[in-house]
Amino acid sequence: MPRRARFCPAGLPVHLIQRGNNRHAIFTCDDDLSAYAHWLAEGAERFGVSVHGWVFMTNHVHLLATPSHDESLSRLMQFLGRLYVRRFNYTYTRSGTLFEGRFKTCIVQEDPYFLTCLRYIELNPVRAGMVRDPGDYRWSSFRSHAFGVRASLWSPHDFYLDLGSNEKQRQQAWRELIKETLDIEVIAKVRHCANTGLVLGTETFREQVHRLRN
Repeated sequence: MPRRARFCPAGLPVHLIQRGNNRHAIFTCDDDLSAYAHWLAEGAERFGVSVHGWVFMTNHVHLLATPSHDESLSRLMQFLGRLYVRRFNYTYTRSGTLFEGRFKTCIVQEDPYFLTCLRYIELNPVRAGMVRDPGDYRWSSFRSHAFGVRASLWSPHDFYLDLGSNEKQRQQAWRELIKETLDIEVIAKVRHCANTGLVLGTETFREQVHRLRN
């Protein structure tokens, strides 16, 4: 019996995590990362997914994205996984699974949780001790938000666009916002919801999502 598709209703942002099997590396060099980013951008356009934020770590990926159809996100990840795993296995003369089961998803309430979740994602390399400043990490959406670096897979969310009346103002506002410390409780809540599939939002919003599911 086929597994039910992830519940990712159209129009609602989703925090998605994809991990390497047994936490093994899924990226070993920039060529791997470039290939993944390329197919992510291609698949997002093909299946109608707006990717607002991302970070590619050594053994896992975080995305913050909004699907245009209920099945858009599942189709994107199937497409991406099929192409990337085939390439990875061929390149490194291996076989078998690369990713840890199914990707994890968490529906995110746009206000006030969206920008918090985006900050959590872009600060991953800092929390991991890989860099001291998020701008020093190439494989995230931070440079797009903070400095206007173009990325084919990037679809700025309205909440980001509302940070200023022009690009310069928005970029400055984001650089200031990213400097604000995320409370330990906030980090724990975002992490818990992402790992368990719980909705990141208010009780009222969670009830709304529950009604959509049923």
